[in-house]
Parts: sequence; structure tokens; C-alpha cells
Amino acid sequence: MTSTGYLVIDFDSTFLQVEALEELADISLGNDPQKKEILAQVQDITNQGVDGKISFNESLNRRLALLQANESHLPGLIDRLKRKVSKSFERNREFFQEHKGSVFIISNGFREFIEPVVADYAINSAHVMANSFRFDPAGKIIGADESNPLAHSKGKSKTLAAMELEGEISVIGDAYTDYEMKEAGVAHKFYAFTENVLRENILDKADHVIPSFDEFLYVNQLPMAVSYPKNRIKVLILENIHDLAEQSFTTEGYQIEIIGRALSEEELCEKIQGVSIIGIRSKTNITRKVLEHANRLMAVGAFCIGTNQIDLEACAEKGVIVFNAPYSNTRSVVELAIGEIIMLMRRIPAMSQGMHVGTWNKSALNSNEIRGKKLGIIGYGNIGAQLSVLAESMGMQVYYYDLVEKLAIGNATKVNSLEELLGLADVVSLHVDGRPDNKMIFGEQELKAMKPGSILVNLSRGFVVEIEPLVEALKSGHLRGAAVDVFPSEPRSNSEEFISELRGLENVILTPHIGGSTQEAQRNIAQFVPSQIIDYINAGNSFSSVNFPNLQLPFQGNSHRLIHIHKNVPGILAKINQVLAQHEINITGQYLKTNEQIGYVITDINAAYNQAVLADLKQIEDTIKFRVLY
Repeated sequence: MTSTGYLVIDFDSTFLQVEALEELADISLGNDPQKKEILAQVQDITNQGVDGKISFNESLNRRLALLQANESHLPGLIDRLKRKVSKSFERNREFFQEHKGSVFIISNGFREFIEPVVADYAINSAHVMANSFRFDPAGKIIGADESNPLAHSKGKSKTLAAMELEGEISVIGDAYTDYEMKEAGVAHKFYAFTENVLRENILDKADHVIPSFDEFLYVNQLPMAVSYPKNRIKVLILENIHDLAEQSFTTEGYQIEIIGRALSEEELCEKIQGVSIIGIRSKTNITRKVLEHANRLMAVGAFCIGTNQIDLEACAEKGVIVFNAPYSNTRSVVELAIGEIIMLMRRIPAMSQGMHVGTWNKSALNSNEIRGKKLGIIGYGNIGAQLSVLAESMGMQVYYYDLVEKLAIGNATKVNSLEELLGLADVVSLHVDGRPDNKMIFGEQELKAMKPGSILVNLSRGFVVEIEPLVEALKSGHLRGAAVDVFPSEPRSNSEEFISELRGLENVILTPHIGGSTQEAQRNIAQFVPSQIIDYINAGNSFSSVNFPNLQLPFQGNSHRLIHIHKNVPGILAKINQVLAQHEINITGQYLKTNEQIGYVITDINAAYNQAVLADLKQIEDTIKFRVLY
């Protein structure tokens, strides 16, 4: 913005994430048994109005008639709307403070709720052009002030024309009624805002289609709160990751491509070119070869617990950060383990198969409760520890073995060796991580060391257990049963056949790697991993990364944040500061952390800088990656 330019912003579905009258309807209808149907009608009428299919006056009056709203509902509405300001406007709050004289709200909504919301953004009531409610003596909302042009069709363009603003006028909005201001010749540019809703009928009419307010600021070379341009950030999502991940990245304004299966190394080498963020689960391998083709990759999101499918060392060497979800599906895996232990103890798989072929075998033979039985947990991490708690609450005696010293939870007992645990446990449950040292750690010797008639559960990694000796132990009756969710070789998609020697054994529960595949777990993962990646891209935070030094950074207002990733060699910080000193740039905050491979330096500066500074910082020897956030 300049002193001679003005910005006009629509309110509903632009400044706000929602339509205010729909939110008012939700409040005013309360527990009305027809609430769902009425809300759908309100939404449909709203869409007809903004798309120009019915007159605005008709749209407004029909919606108000359905609302049954009262003046007393407005405080609750205002409260709700303040929490639903569009994210990109919310994070650029300082822009409105700095340009408060040149920003206007022109809306077909109502000033009674608009003014209190935008006041928090330094937009005063004189800069809000909106309708006013009419109330009856009891406070019921009965309509709008008909003398206001905004209560009628083409009211926005008429209102803007009457304001007689001198200078270039830009309009940001989501609907045809916003475009009408440019169509009428009273605004110079129209920006179609798609962060909350995408209306096809305005896209080809817009000077720019902007997925967020950040994009508007970027296009007009204005200061912004986050690193940009975001629409240049491409995200590749594989393996049927929950839709919430796509929503999170879309809200940020990123380009999204979704492929519902895993890709081979060859396929991924081609696809990853130009990709900034990749989201995978357990079947896609991020190898060194793949990374050699990743010319723009910034982050890998593992939407699962394990990261053994990712070459973490090669990622660090390339300056690519990796995040996973170590806690998000813990409960789901534990519940499956408990369920399978009970089913195997009660011989449910064999009983169920018999019933399906007409065999009625009512018998208590070899059917037991889990209460009082000994559970041996191998790997006492997040999942193992929670399994310990739930199993103990159901009456099991819990023992655990871990290479790392772990504090026992509840009455669990730590044993000193794997052999000791195998010799006493009625049920052995594996919960080890994906490190290479765990490959085939459970073979013929370990299976023979298990108690006769015991049960094995593997919900950890497919390469942990040797399949052939497991099959032999099950067929011979040495093991009473097994539950296996992970396998040395797994199909890449649901259309491929699963092949295993374990197929057909009646005392085995086989599941297709679904330990963490519940709606709850997948939602949690799809929220957690994108939030970590977005926080890294926007603020530089690396906390909870599995391959970067972990830094949790404070927000720095009125400063520029410089990110420098380098090989972990002596003297880099001194060289960075030397460059800044040569350009007479003052440091307001600086953070450094290293691991065995790389160093991660965040420097906040409060001065304007020129491109020469950036070029000099990039040229520092042993630099891996450098970028400016804001």
C-alpha cells in the first residue's frame, strides 16, 4: 500500500473464515429439531446470492426470515467471529496497524457484528461500510435498513463510488458481488480470495487469484508475517494420508498433489523434482538416490511413527528436515494389541472360522482370561509403556525389557535380559523401533526360548521377526498363537496380493499394517505433522524433528529472520556474524544448535538488508541451505 492507494476487503468468507449469518443461525436456532435443515437452506440461499443467481435483497430477506434471531444473540456471535478471522489476516495483524488509514471493509453483512471484530485490527467504524439491522420492540431482528445501498443488488459498487476515494483501489473478496466493484469501474484491481471458499465464477475475472492474504502482500511487495511466496511451495502427499493434512497445507496456500499409493524409487525420483514438502507413510522410501533428484525439497513428513523408510543422514546432508508423529497413534496400536491378546487367549480366530463353516464347538478347552497372565513387553517406549498401563489395569502382570534404561510405570517389572523375559511371559509383545540393529532380532533361538503355549504379538516392524521359524513354532504347537500386523514384504497398494507363509494358519491373526489405522489416530497424525512442517517453514522451529538440532524459537516482531543450515564444523557462527558486521547489521536475537552432522543457526536482525548480504551468507564455506523467513 502507498499513501495514494486503498484496500477494500470483503468480510464474510474473506476477512472471516465463515459466513456470519450462518453462524448467527447456528446460535439462534439452538436446539431446534429442524436446525440442520434450516442451516442447509440458509447456506443455499447465501450461495445463490453471492453467485448472482438471486438478487441480494431477496437473499438477505429470506435468510433473516429463517434465522429467528434476536439482539441478545449478537454478543455470542461477536465472540465466535473473533475466533474465526481468516488465518492469513490474523498473522498479518501488524499490516492493518501500519495501514489503518487506507483499509476499508465493504460488506453486505451487518455493522453490529462487523465493527467489534475488525476493531481488533485497527479498522475503525468510519472505515466499515455495512448494513444495519432493524429490530422490533422485543429485540427480534426483522430486517435491514432499506435506505442503505448495501441492502440491495450492486450495493457494494454504489457504496464505493459514493466514497470518492482518490488513488488506486484494490478489492479482496470471494464473491461476484466483490468483483462488481471492478466491473463498475470504481475499483482498479480485483483479487479473488480462495483461502476459505473457491467460487469458480470469479476466477477468470480476477487480476490475481490469491490463496491467502500473504499472497496479496507478496504480489504487491509489502511486508508480511511469514516466509513467502507460499503458492510456489509444492506439496506431494502419498499413501492415502487423512484429508486434514491436505486442508492444513491448502490453508497455507501451498500447491497440493495427491497420489493415493506408495511410489517406487524410480517413480519418486521423477515425481520429487520441484517438490518442497513430501508426506509419506511407511511404504514409500526416501533414499539417497531420491534425494539426489529433490532439487527443492525442504521437509519430509512421515505420517506414522517409524522413520526407517527415510535416509535421515542423507536428508540432513541436503538440509531437508524430517518430522514424524511419535505419539499420535499410540493409543490405537495399544488397543489393537490388547484386543488381539484377548482373542488369542480365548481362541476366537479358530472358533470364528469354525462357525463360518457350520461348526458349533462350545468348549472352554484352552480358553483363558488374561487376568493373572504374564505380559512381556520388548521395547518400553511410548507404545510399550502405554500397553503396560492398560494391561496392568486388566489384571496382567507386566514385565519389560529394553536396551535403554527406562523407568517402570505402575507395577511393571524390568528384567535384565531378553532370555529372562521370554522364559516367564505368557504373552510376548514386540514394540521396538526401526533402527537397523533390530533387523531379525527375533528368530529361531528366541522363539524356542518362549514358554510352551505362549503367544507372540508383533505390531512393531516387519523386519524384526523371522517368518519361517515363526511358522514352524505355530504349526508344532510350541506357540499357542500369534498376531502379526507388520511383515518383511508388504504390498505397495490395496490392489496387490499379500503373500506370506502365515496365511491359512488358524491360530494366527493377520492384519494389513493397521495398528495405527483408526480415524482418531489418522486425524491426530494429519494435524500434528503438517503443523510441525508449517511451523518450520513459517518460523524456523525444528522442535520434534528427528534429524535436525531441535530449536523452539520465540516470535520476533519487526525483524527479519535468517535461517542458516551448515555442516557441523568449527567457526561458522563467527563467519555469519562477520558478514553481518561488515554490512553494519545489528543482531536482535541469535540461536545455534548442532548435532553430529549439521549446525542450525537462526539470526534475527532489525535492519533492512540488501541482496549482497544474502549472497555473502550463502557463500560461507560448508553452507548447506540458507533462506530468509520475513
